[in-house]
Amino acid sequence: MTARVTLYGRDGCHLCDEARAVVAAVCAELGEEFDEVDVDTDAALQDRFGEEVPVTFVDGRQHDFWRVDPARLRAALATDRG
Repeated sequence: MTARVTLYGRDGCHLCDEARAVVAAVCAELGEEFDEVDVDTDAALQDRFGEEVPVTFVDGRQHDFWRVDPARLRAALATDRG
């Protein structure tokens, strides 16, 4: 199964830790997968996201940054892939 959610973040980021916990819980609840990408491993990602991490994408589209609202993420995952 391809992950529908991608979490972009960095080590040592407390907001990233909080976002990871929400994403992991919601994905586990709904039987979804998620990928995590460290923006500090890629200069282009550092330039793109800067200090606006964590950033979540659902089905390839930006969903949230800084905070992940579990209800909003559930709603996004309730829709068909697209």
